[in-house]
Amino acid sequence: MRPFLEAPRQSSRGAFPIFPLSHTLSPTHSPPGFYRLGKNKALTAGSFQQSKRKAEENRNIGAGHGYYAVKTRHFSFPAGITAYRYEPYTLQNTLEYQGKYYVCGTGRQPILRNKMENDNYYLLTLAAIAKEIQQRGEKRECAVNLGAGLPLAGFGREKKAFREYLLRSSQPVSFKFEGISYQVTIQDVRLFPQGCSAIAVHPELIRGEPSVLLMDIGGWTVGLMRLVNGIPNASACRSLELGMIRCIDEAKEQVRRETGLSVTDAQVERVLAGQSCSMDENARSVIQKQGRIYTEALLSAAMEAGFDLKAVPAVMLGGGASVIQRGIRPQDGLQRVFTLLHDKVFERILGQLSGGVSKK
Repeated sequence: MRPFLEAPRQSSRGAFPIFPLSHTLSPTHSPPGFYRLGKNKALTAGSFQQSKRKAEENRNIGAGHGYYAVKTRHFSFPAGITAYRYEPYTLQNTLEYQGKYYVCGTGRQPILRNKMENDNYYLLTLAAIAKEIQQRGEKRECAVNLGAGLPLAGFGREKKAFREYLLRSSQPVSFKFEGISYQVTIQDVRLFPQGCSAIAVHPELIRGEPSVLLMDIGGWTVGLMRLVNGIPNASACRSLELGMIRCIDEAKEQVRRETGLSVTDAQVERVLAGQSCSMDENARSVIQKQGRIYTEALLSAAMEAGFDLKAVPAVMLGGGASVIQRGIRPQDGLQRVFTLLHDKVFERILGQLSGGVSKK
């Protein structure tokens, strides 16, 4: 069967069943001049306007904390971080926090079973917030609502601890990024299961499908979950240690063996994504072949885990989705495969929960 690759159509911002929008305002069943908030709270028209202004003042910022990269609405940068006791030679991508300097975006994070073992991801979050504030032209003294995702398999186990890790008691947080001072109050942290969150804002992808496979292809892991009639089946959830880091490392090693050249992660990424990059053509060919080999390995691993992509449609997302999209061939005989690329899921859900989406 010929693979059916599709990008999602423009979606309406509908709510997904597992994410009830408990803060939706409705003027019904309330006395004149009042609005009903959820089930139990009533606001006067004046206080409603005040609440609305407050929501507008609080910025929604979504951040993905991957092993390979940290992603926001406008940025994606490597998740590595290097600490310096003294000011480095350049302040580009440099965070100054509590008397120390940290250059963000240098290489990768070491693989940790628990991302909260050190402060690296918290520091990278501050850098991500600063980048977004600067990009949007916002005030550098502000309050933000932070949205982030956690892997499907460990969501319930990690949710409370990771929220406390990001939402610290010392507020506001004062720091400098690229020499500019920021004073940011992190008002709230909302965590969402990766993969399922994408379906929350793209319900049209699974409409009419009784069974759908979600594949969230991250830096270190690939999350697999089956949806049955639009509802996640927690018993059919798997996490494979077969993320894009594995693909990139294998490609670099194979290039070294066959050509004697030492290419960088950034070069391999661009070739795998089909983007232009100055490179020896033999090395380029080797990397492209490795992209196909990685695709075959991932499809095989999913089958071994009990997920048959020849039988059910799949929604692929995450940093590796574009690589798999390019690697799929007609002979794979897959059902319909949708890919979600560069989708700003967490901010959109935050916007729904807080009554509006940031327009910048």
